[in-house]
Amino acid sequence: MPLISLSRPLSDCLPPVAVSGLVYAGSLLAAAGLVLISGQVMAQQTAAEMDWRPKAELPADDRDRLPAYCAGGYLQAGQGYMNPQTAADVAAPVTASALSARYEIDTELQLQGDVRLSQGGTELTSESARYDQRRGVIELKGPMTSRSQGLLLTGEEASYNVNSGYFELTGASFLLHDAEIRGAASRVSRPEAAVVRIEGGFLTTCAPGQNDWSLVASDIRLDQEKGFGTARHLRLQVRGVPVFYWPWATFPIDDRRKTGFLYPAFGTSNAGGGVYLSAPYYLNLASHYDATLTPQYIHGRGLFTEAEGRYLSRFGESVLQLGYIGEDEEFRDQYPAESGERWALDFYSRADFGSGWQGYADYSVVSDNDYLGDLNQTLDIGRATHLERRGGIAYQDHWQNLEAYVAGYQTLTDTVAEDDKPYDQLPAILYDARIPAGPFQMALDSQYIWFDRDNEGLTGLDRAVGQRVRAVPEVALPLRSAWGYMRPSVGVDQTWYDLDDYTLGDGDFDRTVPVAQWDSGLYFDRQTRLFGNAYNQSLEPRLYHVWADADSDQEHIPNFDSGLRSFRFDNLFQPNRFVGGDRVADANQTAVALTSRFHDVGSGAERARLSLGQLYYHDDREVALEGLGSGARSESPLAGEVVLRPLDALDLRVAGLWDPRENRTDEGRSQLVYHSPGYRYLASLGHTYSRGARAGDSFEQMDIGAIFPVSDRISLIGRWVYDSQLDRTVGTLAGIEYNDCCWSFQLVGQSYLTDDEELDNRIVFQIQLKGLGGAGGTGSTLSSAFYGYDEREHRRFGSRP
Repeated sequence: MPLISLSRPLSDCLPPVAVSGLVYAGSLLAAAGLVLISGQVMAQQTAAEMDWRPKAELPADDRDRLPAYCAGGYLQAGQGYMNPQTAADVAAPVTASALSARYEIDTELQLQGDVRLSQGGTELTSESARYDQRRGVIELKGPMTSRSQGLLLTGEEASYNVNSGYFELTGASFLLHDAEIRGAASRVSRPEAAVVRIEGGFLTTCAPGQNDWSLVASDIRLDQEKGFGTARHLRLQVRGVPVFYWPWATFPIDDRRKTGFLYPAFGTSNAGGGVYLSAPYYLNLASHYDATLTPQYIHGRGLFTEAEGRYLSRFGESVLQLGYIGEDEEFRDQYPAESGERWALDFYSRADFGSGWQGYADYSVVSDNDYLGDLNQTLDIGRATHLERRGGIAYQDHWQNLEAYVAGYQTLTDTVAEDDKPYDQLPAILYDARIPAGPFQMALDSQYIWFDRDNEGLTGLDRAVGQRVRAVPEVALPLRSAWGYMRPSVGVDQTWYDLDDYTLGDGDFDRTVPVAQWDSGLYFDRQTRLFGNAYNQSLEPRLYHVWADADSDQEHIPNFDSGLRSFRFDNLFQPNRFVGGDRVADANQTAVALTSRFHDVGSGAERARLSLGQLYYHDDREVALEGLGSGARSESPLAGEVVLRPLDALDLRVAGLWDPRENRTDEGRSQLVYHSPGYRYLASLGHTYSRGARAGDSFEQMDIGAIFPVSDRISLIGRWVYDSQLDRTVGTLAGIEYNDCCWSFQLVGQSYLTDDEELDNRIVFQIQLKGLGGAGGTGSTLSSAFYGYDEREHRRFGSRP
């Protein structure tokens, strides 16, 4: 039989009534989001099987982005698909082709054999089609397919009512490309534009033929416009076995937000809590604010509720978090005098007002010292000893900075003495400026701070509170060229105090310290080759001298915020060996240092940096803080630093202090960090040692961590922290991770040292169903434990081809 092709618009071939019906049918199909584009009819294939491609058949760029544990991905057949708005153009002509055609005037049109109906780039294929002009119904018999950008349907039969716009497909399979959701159903229909109704079917994001998990329901509605699905009598099945039932549920089908229950979480802890179970509920209140309510039951404690609210304005973001338990049974048994009511609040806000002005606020408070250890689920290995409350405004332009804030703290441990608790700053105003003046540079660092704290029961200097004003004006002559630099400067460190509850005399006094500095360096470089690669090596000697005529007797000044600066290579070039504003060091010293860098000629990347330096003291150092900082030696230990990056994925950092006079290491820090190019492998090895300024202050810890794949889909997780001084383990992580292209699972056991020198043990999990979110709480734990983990998670759950 000869091929019949209607190459002209149907308006040229059919009577007006029939033509209008077909045009209306095509346009409403398009308006409903069914942009129908032909593909070769394959009765034996589902929609997902038609567009699934093994990894080897994907384009090179898509293949390179595909994780190792994914066997392939989806590709839409053809090019240049139109969007739904374009498809809804009713003015586009409708054309048809088939192996044979028969038309009965004012009654029906019948097409047989390789039927293709299209409008404006849309196409529907089937074995036969019949348009009943009197009923306004197009009936198609399969196998048939319909396509749009982001949607593919296959089925046995389909019908479309041009009067009501109702479209129905039986014996159907479907594929949503963007969400990578596929499934099958006894019937699929389009009751509304951009809405797909699935009756008696299932959906999953797993690859074709791999139903590791699926959602099975009697009725599922997928709203592509709003980005969520709803289901009745929903069952979550794992390998075909039902594991959970919801009478009604909503779930996302893209990354947009939707009100509803999130996946439940559970875990265990030996901190008096035992097993816990939570059921978070998300509230999408508006486009710029939302909330999450998380009621949870903790065995041994009772019902505990957490809430989080987020608000986004044109200035920035604000987040409020609350936690509350009305009667903590375990806490009440441990502390009979307490009521058992416990709570926490955390508020965070950032605002950008424009023109250089910014604002911020951070406020945290808990009902008791044990709250974070007992109830908080973030599970960081280290625990905070102080919660900071701080809020302020800041201004910055190219030559000056201004910041004003108030700050306070809540101490969360009984091991901190009253006289060691930090002072509130009510308020603090900081201002600094750098102003060019011809060849000179004028500089000013200044601050005003009112220090306050509860001083009841304190004596001596610990009892003093009050105001401190500090100003450090400086005049410098910066000289710089391609071969080196020189920066001589002179300045004055001036401080005024106005103190209350000061017991050593008049609380109104000041301190003046003249300071002179000379900083200079040279640059030498050469081309060299190492291990067959070309490098540019630099040699950078540096000479720095500082003189400060500070009064050695500063013990009458309270210590509001000062401490001895850590001695390391970078701090060789600081004029003051103390941090804070209550001690200004006497100094007459010279720093001599040498740095060498190796830059890859091809990429420009710094592959190595080696630095070594030492301080030479020309006078004894007399100013001390709590017995620290003074000395009579004529030279410091050698301070060194080595940074090696032989590969983009490998970092080795070593820093330390070596005392040649005593022939010993005073301090050492080393860390080796590695990640594979795709971040499947993460490994770190660290060691920290400090001899301590006083007897008993020595510190030494070793840290080993790794996420190591043992196959394409299974990885082992581990971290171990050992304290040599305590001769015990102070923190561990151990677990297993399973990754698949449609889901992943992590099970992690953790222990960490609490304030009472006991190890708290917890077991947490996390499960992620690709495209439908996840549950559990290992994310924050592993993110804090492994460098590169956040990047790994982004790649793991990023978009696939």
